[in-house]
Amino acid sequence: MEQLNKIFNSLRENLPVVHGFKKDKFKVLISAIISARNKDEITFKASERLFAKVKSFEDLSNLPEKQIQKLIYPTNFYRNKARYLRKLGIFMKGKKIPSDIEGLLKLPGVGRKTANLVLDVGFGKNSITVDTHVHRIFNRIGVVKTNNPYKTELELKKKIPKKYWREINKYFVNYGRNICRPISPFCSKCFIKKYCKRINVVKSR
Repeated sequence: MEQLNKIFNSLRENLPVVHGFKKDKFKVLISAIISARNKDEITFKASERLFAKVKSFEDLSNLPEKQIQKLIYPTNFYRNKARYLRKLGIFMKGKKIPSDIEGLLKLPGVGRKTANLVLDVGFGKNSITVDTHVHRIFNRIGVVKTNNPYKTELELKKKIPKKYWREINKYFVNYGRNICRPISPFCSKCFIKKYCKRINVVKSR
């Protein structure tokens, strides 16, 4: 527990947090779908272009798929995302966004990462959003030993106190993009290297 306290305190002191469309459930859900495999700045600009045209699921359902593509380009997989977004608009027209993970996972284009992010940022609920960065880092520092993000989420829920759950995505995604990278991580700049077992780190900077 003491080690976890030190890790989170260090990240709070040293890393900025991107807030995005915090607490607007509709915008959180849509931007989370757009964000897959993209940098924050690309996601934010694409989302803003879409939200200039779209204020509700009904608006989204009425927008042609080709137009959605143009608005969210150049995000990765923009064609697939546009298709899912339009399906989501049709599916959700006149409905409220589910506030539980089971309901969210039934929505078009929503995977576990997106569902947890909506629960966390949109609804303010305790959840752990695990993407490739979170999965990699917690295996690298030795907190878990798992082979996919879903198993990492389950293990982290057993090992990490709930007071830290909502902070995991907030800090570790940024940390993974800028310092604890997949290949040649910047161990020389790492704020938590003294707590890290450096598992599978072959070469660092």
